[in-house]
Order: sequence, then C-alpha cells, then structure tokens
Amino acid sequence: MFVSPPLKKNQSFINCIREKPIFLLVSLAIIFFSSCSDQKSPKKFRIGFSQCQSGDAWRKKMMDEMKRELSFHNNIQFIFKDAEANTQKQIQQINELVKQGIDLLIVSPNEAQPLTPVIENVYTSGIPVVLIDRGINSTKYTAFVGASNFEVGQNAGRYTVSLLKGKGDILEVMGLSDATPFIDRHKGFMDVIANNPGIHLLKTIQDHAVNYESDLENTLVTNQNISLIFAQTDYIALTVYRICKKTSTDKKIKIIGVDGLPIDSLGMGMVASKMLAATVLYPTGGQEAIVTALKILDHQPYSKENTLATTIIDSSNVRIMQLQNDKVTEQQADIDKRQKKIEEQIIISKNQTNIILGISITLALALIFGGVLFYYLQENKKINKKLEQQKEEISGQRNQLVELMQKVKDANDARVNFFTNISHELRTPLTLIMAPLEDAMASPKLHFAVKNNLEFIRRNTMRLLRLINQLMDFRKMEEGKMKFSASENNITSFVNDITSAFTETAKKKHISFNVTSKVKDLQLWFDTTMLDKVLFNLLSNAFKFTADHGNINVTIDTTADGKTAIIKVADDGVGMSEEDAVHAFEMFYQGHSSTFKGTGLGLSLSKQLIGLHHGDITLTSEKGKGTCFEINLPIGKSHLQAQEILAEKPAPSNIYEDEKIYITDIEKVNLQHDSTTAVQKENSILIIEDNDDLRAFLKERLASHYELHEAATGESGASIAFDIVPDLIISDIVLPGQNGLQLTEILKHDLRTSHIPVILLTAKGSIEEQIEGIKSQADAFIVKPFNVAYLEETIKTVLKNRAVLREHYTSELPAETRSNSSSKIDRKFINEFTAVVENNIANEHFSVDEIGRQIGISRVQLYRKVKALLGYNVNDYILTIRLQKAKYLLLNEELNIAEIAFKVGFASQAYFSTVFKSKFGVTPKAFKEGKTSQSQ
Repeated sequence: MFVSPPLKKNQSFINCIREKPIFLLVSLAIIFFSSCSDQKSPKKFRIGFSQCQSGDAWRKKMMDEMKRELSFHNNIQFIFKDAEANTQKQIQQINELVKQGIDLLIVSPNEAQPLTPVIENVYTSGIPVVLIDRGINSTKYTAFVGASNFEVGQNAGRYTVSLLKGKGDILEVMGLSDATPFIDRHKGFMDVIANNPGIHLLKTIQDHAVNYESDLENTLVTNQNISLIFAQTDYIALTVYRICKKTSTDKKIKIIGVDGLPIDSLGMGMVASKMLAATVLYPTGGQEAIVTALKILDHQPYSKENTLATTIIDSSNVRIMQLQNDKVTEQQADIDKRQKKIEEQIIISKNQTNIILGISITLALALIFGGVLFYYLQENKKINKKLEQQKEEISGQRNQLVELMQKVKDANDARVNFFTNISHELRTPLTLIMAPLEDAMASPKLHFAVKNNLEFIRRNTMRLLRLINQLMDFRKMEEGKMKFSASENNITSFVNDITSAFTETAKKKHISFNVTSKVKDLQLWFDTTMLDKVLFNLLSNAFKFTADHGNINVTIDTTADGKTAIIKVADDGVGMSEEDAVHAFEMFYQGHSSTFKGTGLGLSLSKQLIGLHHGDITLTSEKGKGTCFEINLPIGKSHLQAQEILAEKPAPSNIYEDEKIYITDIEKVNLQHDSTTAVQKENSILIIEDNDDLRAFLKERLASHYELHEAATGESGASIAFDIVPDLIISDIVLPGQNGLQLTEILKHDLRTSHIPVILLTAKGSIEEQIEGIKSQADAFIVKPFNVAYLEETIKTVLKNRAVLREHYTSELPAETRSNSSSKIDRKFINEFTAVVENNIANEHFSVDEIGRQIGISRVQLYRKVKALLGYNVNDYILTIRLQKAKYLLLNEELNIAEIAFKVGFASQAYFSTVFKSKFGVTPKAFKEGKTSQSQ
C-alpha cells in the first residue's frame, strides 16, 4: 500500500508514542505548565527618597503627587525617609539607603554645602541621583526637578513693583542662608527691585536667626513707612502676619508669600482671607520627579534640568486655583479607591490561579507517574533481551582478551630476553676496558694529564658496571629468577669483611667509622652474594651522604627474645625529608631534595633481597640530622624451605669486585696538576655541577686558560656568583634544590649578575627543555654527552661576543652610548651609572662609594660590573667623562680655564692642565686658542 510522505511522518510519530509513552506525557506537561505560567513580570526597582522640607502641608502635597504617579507602576519599591530639616540626619539617611541596595536616589538637600560630598559619592558609585526642589554645589547628579527659585523671586519682585506702583519701603524675610532655594529667591527678587529706584529694601531678616521675631517686631515699630514684606515661604508669611497683627500694622502692610499651598490656613487660604496680598505658586515637583526617575531606570531619554513653571496667586485667581485643587483631590481619592479595588481583584485572581495550577499539577503528575511505570515495564523486557546479547558479547571478548594477554606475555618475554642479553653483552666490553685501563694507569711514565683523564674513565666505567649489575638483578627479581641460596655463616665476621673495605675511605674523609657487635659468634643462615650487595649499598650511601668529619656506626645485635638478628647502619649526614623517607624503597624513586641523585634501584633491590631472606629492612631519617637503616633477619633455619638451603657450604665470597664498584663511586677525585707557576688568567668562570667527576674534569680542562670557581648546588652557585661576579657561568640544569633554569632566571634578573653569560649543560636534549633554557635567557645550551672542544669554542665565542658588545658602550664619550645592551637590566644599570657620574661631574669629592650607594651595589660588584660592561676602571671612566666635558666647554662656552676646571671637578687649574695635556697632547689654553683661530 502506498503511503504519502506526510502519512509516513504521522506514522513515525505514532510509533514513537507507542514505544515511549513518557515522551508524550512529559511533552504535554511542559506545554501545560508553559501555558499556565505567568508572563514575565517587569523588572523590580528600589527608589529611595530623602526629604528635608519642614512644612507639613508642602511635604504632604509632594508625597501625594509621588504616590499618585507610583500607583501606575507596581514594580517600584519606594523607600521614604524624612530628614526633618536636619542636615546630619539626612546624610545618615542617604548612607542607609545606599546600604539597602537602592537603584536610584531622589533627594531634596537641606543644605547645599554639607550635602554635596555625600551626593557626589552616591553618583560616582553608579547610582543615579535625582535632585528635587533644591540643588547642590556640583554637577555630579543625574537630573534636577524643581521650579526656578530665581524665577520665583522675580515673580515676587514684579508683583511688588506693580502693587506699590514703583514706590515704597519693603522688608524681606528669608529661610536658611545656605539653602539654595532661599538664596536664589533673594537673587531673583533683588534682580527686579534693583531696576526700580523708588523701591527700597530696608532689611533682610533670616527666620532662623536668634530673636528673629522680636527683631521683626522692633523693625515694624521703628519704621512706620514699610509698605510690603516679602516672606520667602507661606509658613514665614503666616508668622509675619501674626507679628503685623500684633503691632497693628496688618492693615497698611501688604505681605507676599511663596508656595501657594492649597490649605485654608496657608497659601491660597491666606490669600482668599486677604491675610496675604499674594503668594507665588511653587510646585512641589513630586510627580515630575517620579516620571524622570522611571525614565532613567528604563533607559529612556530624559532631560537633566527639568524646570517647573510658577505663577502669582492673588485675589483675582485664588478662587479658580482652589477649585482646581479640590477637583484634583477628589480625582486622587477616586483613583485610590479604584486602585484598592483592583488590588483586591488581583489577589482573588492569583488565589484562583494557584488553586487551578495545583489541581492541574496533581493531575499531570499522576499521568506522568502512570506513564513512567508503564514505560519501565516495557523497558525492563527490552533490558533483559539486551543483557542476554551482552552476555554473549562479553564471553567473546573474554576469549579475545585471553589471546591478547598471551601475545603480550610473548612480547614481554622477548623484551626481557633482549634486555638480559644486552646487559650481559655490556659486561664483556666493560671488562675489556677495565683490564687494559688498569695496566695503563700502573705505568710510572704516564703523563699526569693523561693519567687524570684515565682516572675519569676508570671511575665512570665502575659506575656503569654497577648500574648494569643493578639492572640485571632487577630483571632477575622481576622474572622471579633470583635464586636464594642460604648457608650458615658468622654474621659478625661477614660484616667486618664488608666494612673493612671502607676503612681507607673513612680515613680520607676524616669520618669516625665504628663497627660494634653486641653478640659474639652469631650464626645466621643467609645468602652471602645477596647480603653483601645490601651492605655495600647501605654503606656506600652512608659515606656518600655524610660530610667530612662525620660519624657512621654499624651495630650488630639481637632482639630480647633471641629470635631476630639486627644490623644497623646509622650516619649523621644530610638525612631525608619525610616524603623521601616514605618512598625511599620504591622502585625508580629519586628524592626531590637530596644532594645526590641515583637510579632509584639500590634501596628497592636491597628491600627485595632482604625479603628473600624472610627478613625486613626499615629506615628512620630526619632532614639535616642523619639516617639509620635497620635490617632484621630471623635466626635459625626453620623459616627456610628445603630448596633455599645449600647442601654444602660455599667457598668464601670474593668481594673484591663489589668493593671496587662501590668504593670508587664515593672516593673523591684525586688529580695530579702541573707544579709550574700559575699565570694570571684574564677571565673567570664559575662551574655549577653536582657531579664531582664532571666538575673536576671541566676544571682540569679549563684551568690553563681561565680562573675557575666551583659549586655543587644552585643555591651555593648563586651565592658565589653574587660574591665574585665571574665573567661566565657553566651550569648543569638538573641540580639539587634550585635547578639550572631557575638559577639562570634569578641571575639574569639581578642587577649585579645580569650581564654574565650562562652556558647550560643537560642530559635531556628535548626541544621543550631547550625552549625553557632560552626563555630563562641562557646564552648557550649544550646537550650531554658533549664534545669538550665544542664546549671550549663555545666559551671563547660567548666571551668574544661579550667583548664585542662592550665596544658598543665605549667611545670618545661613553655617556652617550647606552642603547646596545644585551638586556633591559644592563641598559638600566648603565643609564643609572652614567647619570650619577654626569650629575656629580663638578663635585671634586665625588667617589666610587657614592656611586655604589646611589645605585645600591657594593664597591667590588660595581668595579666588576663596569669593567665587564664598559671595559673601563670606574675612576678612569670618571676622569674620561670629565675631560670630554672640558673639551666641550672649551669649544662651546666663553669661560676661562679656571672656571672650566671648577665645572668639571678639578680643584686646581694647574693639575687640570697637566691631566688634560697628558690625555690630548695639548694644554687647555692651546686647545682653546687653536679652536678660536680655526673659527676665524
């Protein structure tokens, strides 16, 4: 049957529903919840308002206007604070509003000067600030809303001129002298009055002044010609009217107020009852402030300065204004009533929605849980089928793994065989090297230089042989082919035979070496070929890590029950850190903080060999205080199996080979030197290398051409470099503690050593490590094993390049050649050095110590640094600069010889002339006259 594409899609959807009914139920639930969810509510904002006006009626009118506008915006949280005309209280309220996390601040400043800093801080913190009614002494606010008080004053002035017909004496009563509204009203009023010479302002009285009412009363009594009083607020006007009433001047004196408050006892009411001749309408700006604030929060266009219109209210329009205000009041009451009804309906609607939503969620959850149960019953059947299939697949994979493991085993066996064979093959050529080498070294006619080189070959051949032996033992242990063959022997005699090999070494290093046996003729069953490797390894480590004049003690004892023998090897050497002690017996582990590095095989093999004896080896160590190894071996043979016991006692063990291998590694290099008189070397080199043999070899090869210094660690190398300031440093990268890369970076960033070239040596030739070396500003990077001739030529090239670079600093006037240094630190040093010299060129008492003090380095370091970078002795450099300066002054300045000598730091003209002639072959006078004659 043919099915059209749309039908195919529908069929696929139906199949999906049948197979996974939970898909349908979850989809329906999501659609339902989405349809039931409320629309995204508008963003919530917090607006803080700090008001300072003292008049209850004017303040109430402003708040009514704000509430009327806020009733249309349910996403605003309005926080109101009344400062009660107290400046300090208003500052505290503003800080509290900021801490509450407001999004915008509306503020009517009580006083301009004290409020300016706190309002500026709010504005600069990112919170918009809307000023209402009053301004501040700054432009750091977002918007201003309010009437122009200057215009209010002008309206009052114009009405005064009109009312008095251009003639009369008047008084002014104003509010706070620091409040901007009263200041501006006064300025506006005087702006009009000043243009009418017939009107005279007798006095301005402040309502906050001490005895202000008695002052006003006295003024009214003593000045009978006063025709009008300008009161800057309706509240002040009410007080003025009462005083006029008291002094019986209310009939002849007209009063003008400001605010136009719609109250019977103030503003419009006083005008209507003829208590006031007029009042200037001063809008509160409450509604406009809220509108502006909402525009700012919604990122809509707004005006920074919003000036409200004002007008005069007198007997001609007071009735109309009162009617308009009454109408607005009625409308506001009606709006409040309707708003309350709307809020009640919203609450009812939300409750109904919540009930419906709860019922719907319950039904949806019931459907979902039913669908989930049905779905998992179906899935359980499918899972059982899949498990059967997976079981069959796992069985097949197990068979494949068995085959792969057999292949891996075969490959590993081939690798082990190759490793074992190659180790055996290496022993043959090493034997052929050692035999002729020892014969050659025994020749009395051998030159000491050749004998030194042969000694290096012998020592490192022994080290290589020891490594091969350890590797072969390691492979035997890994394969399980290390055969343990025990025989009964006197452990005291055996230990004495081993320790006697170290007696000469102890004498050479002045080490107190004691062997103590607390049990005589103690018989133990052990494998002599294994235990001697363990003891040699422990004693070799003890001598290697113990400094000259130290102590090494070997003790043989038994436990109290007599069942276990104890052999202790203790030293007071460098010791181990807690971390190194924990991992010391792990295969291939190398300590992070040890002075010497090894293969990480010796202690691991020792533990395994003691384990074959059914014993144990432990250690206790403390950094800087020494290490103690303790071997515990069971007494008797009950713990041994039959195949582990030799039928016949073996021949005495020949420990000569092990003695040579282990002793050679800890002996100091003893080289012969030419007894001829040493010659003075031009350059000095510091060698930082932890391998004694390599360090001694480099000293042997380079000693004939360079003055050599040496260090075994990065820390000691840095200390020597700072102390002697060598001409070149050769350093290994792998060093105990601070490695060569870290050392190079420290030296290159220190003013005292930044100019010293560094050659890094490493056994790791990876490109990553070479990149790290270049990043640390190393001058050359040589990979071990290296050709000594190549190293010598590298040293010559680096020193030559340094000499060529130095030529860029030296010329007729060294102070002018400062741009070709190899590093910023060197350029900085040269700039500072030459600047100090230039600034003190006229100081005849100027010294090298003064230069060092100003730059911050010692006298010796200064001499070496200047010599390395400029090729000058410091005193010669200062003299050269002074003479070059003198040449310049002789050529370009009209000064006599004595003045020039003084300017370049010479106390005596005669001495100056002598030095100048010895340098340039002519006296200063002749030099100057020659210049003059040439110019003519």
